[in-house]
Amino acid sequence: MAPTLYDEKPKPGDLIEIFRGSYQHWAVYVGDGFVVHLAPPSEVPGAGNSSMMSVLYDKAVVKKEELWDVVGTNKWEINNSLDNNYIPRPAYVIVHDACNMVGLELPYCIIRGNCEHFVNELRYGKAESRQVQKAGEVVLAAGAAAVVGFGLIALGRAVFGGSKNENDNIQ
Repeated sequence: MAPTLYDEKPKPGDLIEIFRGSYQHWAVYVGDGFVVHLAPPSEVPGAGNSSMMSVLYDKAVVKKEELWDVVGTNKWEINNSLDNNYIPRPAYVIVHDACNMVGLELPYCIIRGNCEHFVNELRYGKAESRQVQKAGEVVLAAGAAAVVGFGLIALGRAVFGGSKNENDNIQ
């Protein structure tokens, strides 16, 4: 398990992944116990799972709040795992840009512009969401399985003949 604030204190510019059941909420640590994150306008500090309602909004607000207020009772971890793929921007630039965005209302789209896209853009200059990529992979895998299944049915019919009604019509 990755470290939490109990084990390791986040540093300015670190990304915080908050586990909220069926999805993860993301924030960037800006120092002194505060994070900046993208949240629906109706979300109040400590909203926890209720922020799942964000999928109903097409706008979100950049907020600066205490880490513990955003985390609530959810598990969380420092997650800079894309450091393996991209060079992080300097921490002072991440913090400066994040704090300058506080209060802005931005377009929100669960697929193209969610809280994970927002923090990755701040840290790496790349708006990317692994949650969306993983969901897309699941959908593609399910679609591929369906295509294979239908293909096997069609192959079976071709090899072993048509349905019972088709065979009755031939006789």
